[in-house]
Amino acid sequence: MSDLFDDDEPGAGGNAPTVTISELSGAVKRAIEGGFGHVRVRAEVGRVSRPRSGHVYLDLKDDRAVLASVIWKGVASKLRTQPEEGMEVIVTGRLTTFAGQSRYQMVIESLAPAGIGALMAMLEKRRTALAAEGLFDAERKRPIPFLPKVIGVVTSPSGAVIRDILHRLRDRFPREVLVWPVAVQGERCAEQVAAAIRGFNALQPGGPVPRPDLLIVARGGGSLEDLWGFNEEIVVRAAADSEIPLISAVGHETDTTLIDHAADRRAPTPTAAAEMAVPVRAELRAALAQLDERRVGGMSRMLRDRSDRIRANARALPRPQALVSERRQRLDMVGDKLPAALGRTADRKRLALTWAGAALDPARLTARLAEPRVTLRKLSLSRALQGRIERAQNALSKHRLDPTVLSRSVTQHRERLTARTDRLTRAAARDLPDRRAALASLSRTLETLSYEKTLERGYAVVWRDGELVKDGNRLTPGDRLTIAFAGKVTTPVLVEGEAPPQPMPESKPKPRTKPRPPKTDGGQGSLF
Repeated sequence: MSDLFDDDEPGAGGNAPTVTISELSGAVKRAIEGGFGHVRVRAEVGRVSRPRSGHVYLDLKDDRAVLASVIWKGVASKLRTQPEEGMEVIVTGRLTTFAGQSRYQMVIESLAPAGIGALMAMLEKRRTALAAEGLFDAERKRPIPFLPKVIGVVTSPSGAVIRDILHRLRDRFPREVLVWPVAVQGERCAEQVAAAIRGFNALQPGGPVPRPDLLIVARGGGSLEDLWGFNEEIVVRAAADSEIPLISAVGHETDTTLIDHAADRRAPTPTAAAEMAVPVRAELRAALAQLDERRVGGMSRMLRDRSDRIRANARALPRPQALVSERRQRLDMVGDKLPAALGRTADRKRLALTWAGAALDPARLTARLAEPRVTLRKLSLSRALQGRIERAQNALSKHRLDPTVLSRSVTQHRERLTARTDRLTRAAARDLPDRRAALASLSRTLETLSYEKTLERGYAVVWRDGELVKDGNRLTPGDRLTIAFAGKVTTPVLVEGEAPPQPMPESKPKPRTKPRPPKTDGGQGSLF
């Protein structure tokens, strides 16, 4: 058991002081930075990461080791060549450590391709990628205008290129030129060239600054590094998107950049670009003169041929005298016959007029009208009817019957009649119940005061010769009477004796209506 509690045997480092992780990381950092202050490394670019912060994180590698590296935002924005995966580069920087991940890394301060081979490899890779997008297709290229009015030039304003272009344009065909000054090499080259191309395309036709009909992007010769700004992707895309036809004149004949593939035309030199832009005015004038000479010669030959053809056709035609001689002779013969024909025609018309005049003799017409006139006299109207007709005629002559006036008058009378009919209908509808009630009341009163009601109470009505007998003292013997009782009517009777019948009591009501004698069958009877 004692072995378990024995102290460890002292060994190597057993008496070393204890340190923290931060202290150890700081010591390692100072050691690495002190031993490798600035280094220059040739390596191949591996993984490349560009976060939103603007910093660039990449791996530098060879066939056996990998070195993590970082390019801070300020340095990355100033690099002439941006790192791409697979590029062989030479970088300069300093080694440091990153304690958060227990690793060392290189902070890159400058970066350049490792020789011309690296640039060519990167250039070919970029060209292949852009060609796959169709930016270099021939279908996208636009034709160059024959004689542009305004030419836009994107180049350096202080170099010999712009002087060569202006001189060549002045010799061939002077045109209006707009120069957009840019840097043609260096870090700002690509950005300024792309902005110039897009700026020319943004100009509005008819604006204060004329919009070019053709663009020329030009630069003199130089090394691949000097021309690298025209290989940048931003410049290639601006050239491909340009709506204005574009001529690329970057470098000399042997220099080829990616903008040459995206442009509508490639010129081997800036001077050749000016020659492509405009024709030679002297040559145009010579061509026009030659065309005018050919036009005059063609017109002369055509007129000569037409004249020869007309003369040949004229020889084939007969003489004018031969064409009209037969017609002239026929006209003379017809002219000789014309007076006799006119005389015969006049005689026929005169005879026809004589027959017509005989038929229109006044005596014959009067004889034909005599018989209708006699018939008309027999059928003449009376004087009253004639006078009425005359008055109507006079009135008609004074007042002409206008259909429009009559139609308007008829319309007005019809409207009045309709209004009065409506009023009469409303009045009848309003008064009819009262009149019906009054009639019913009068009917009941008439029925109450009727003599028939009196007969029902035992009285009788006496008539003499159809006249109502109101007083019995007026009856005489031998009078024939007719007596009516309630419910039946007696036959006529004859009055006998001296005694007259008693008069009817005065207290009895008398009917207001005069009763009519009832119909009898002719029988007779005695009253007493």
